[in-house]
Amino acid sequence: MKFGVLFGGNSYEHEISIVSAVVLKKVFRGDMSFIFCDKDRNFYLIDTDKMNAKTFSSSAYKKEKQLFLKQGGFFEKTVLKEKKIELDVCINLIHGKDGEDGKIAALMEFFDLRYIGPRIEASVISYNKEFTKLYAQKVGVKTLPYTVLKKGYELASTVEFPCILKALRLGSSIGLAVANNKDEFEYAKDLAFEFDNEILIEKFIKDVKEYNLAGCKIKDEMIFSIIEEPKKNELLDFEQKYMSFSSSTSAKEAEISDELKQKIKDAFVKIYDPCFRGALIRCDFFVIDNEVYLNEINPNPGSLANYLFDDFSVILQRLAECVRNEKHIDIDYAFLHSINGQKGKL
Repeated sequence: MKFGVLFGGNSYEHEISIVSAVVLKKVFRGDMSFIFCDKDRNFYLIDTDKMNAKTFSSSAYKKEKQLFLKQGGFFEKTVLKEKKIELDVCINLIHGKDGEDGKIAALMEFFDLRYIGPRIEASVISYNKEFTKLYAQKVGVKTLPYTVLKKGYELASTVEFPCILKALRLGSSIGLAVANNKDEFEYAKDLAFEFDNEILIEKFIKDVKEYNLAGCKIKDEMIFSIIEEPKKNELLDFEQKYMSFSSSTSAKEAEISDELKQKIKDAFVKIYDPCFRGALIRCDFFVIDNEVYLNEINPNPGSLANYLFDDFSVILQRLAECVRNEKHIDIDYAFLHSINGQKGKL
């Protein structure tokens, strides 16, 4: 099976996506072609031997074959014709905007390319932190209370310190800050507004227990990774969250009770099925007084959370075999034919 790995995109997480693709090349035992989406949303076919940081930081990727999308796949222009890039399934490895907000999912569906990744509805739900909370509550998974502040508006209620501020539509470790007083709040607010015009504000719980679980559904079987308790400082910052997968080959399973493991898995299933079918996702949870709360959904986790699985390549191959795009509608124009058969044609 031939995989097409899509990475890059016009996103604050553009460079992390490049790192993620380079790591995937190292850890995934599969036949892969790498398709880079640059900041201007042009696609390039990158030779496997050139999958390194310098190719992109020096703009050398522009010397590679440029691709375009049309019905049925990616194509390159040759002197006399167009040549299709042979792919069986694509992997959406674009983090943040473009990859996780639904644009790539829409392109894959529109041009009929089979792909691993969140579908359009799942992308919209997981990209917006408020939508994520509303969705979690609907499927029966607890979340922390929150307030959303829009740029140019005042808060409707008093802020309780310490609190944590997050850009509403961004990887939560970018533009994230903890405020312990009013001055720190104003600084954190300005920082978050650099990335988005809406901010999600939650009470900050010091030393809260955090656990990560990745997985997917293959046919009727739910596949789980190990449950990881990530190491962190006061909070899980950008470097810890997004760069750890580039150096880690495996993670240590959290030492928690079987009861708590099952609670976390049950919450994961409620989030995943059926909305996220076709994707391999990671959910990050808080545990407070032995109750499980969803922190966030990572629909395209860094290198697809390979470090949490013992048999990552096998799982990705199996998932690829069963992903399906939306059902095509058969349009036979019977209604228009019936109109044309009447007097006073349309």
